[in-house]
Amino acid sequence: MALPPRFPITAEQIDTVVASFYARVRQDAVLAPVFFASIPDDAARWEHHEAKIARFWRNAILHERSYSGNPQHMHSMRPMIKPGHFAIWLGIFDEVLAETLPEDLAKSWSALAHRIGAGLRMGVVANQQREGGVPILR
Repeated sequence: MALPPRFPITAEQIDTVVASFYARVRQDAVLAPVFFASIPDDAARWEHHEAKIARFWRNAILHERSYSGNPQHMHSMRPMIKPGHFAIWLGIFDEVLAETLPEDLAKSWSALAHRIGAGLRMGVVANQQREGGVPILR
């Protein structure tokens, strides 16, 4: 038996949010270089990445089983990703949600994104910490 969605959103709305978010990320002075280090400025590569991330969100929200991957590993193993990037990422994501979705859906998705973002950030901090050293939180 399939689990019900976390909140009532469509796959099309998820696709729209993901596409709008990455359009902004590619223009952001701080995040664009981080993303371009892993995903070249090539339309086909970005289309592939956005489709994968949309599958991630459909899995997280709609409980589809179309995503396979390990976001924690992918983020924590990239030295160019810094803990401070997550606040910027979430700020842009929240702006897109507020502009794209009804308020109740935007708030629900934002809460989920912030929980996931906190976990990813902790993984980055842990991976970048020198053994026995103080965590690098910036």
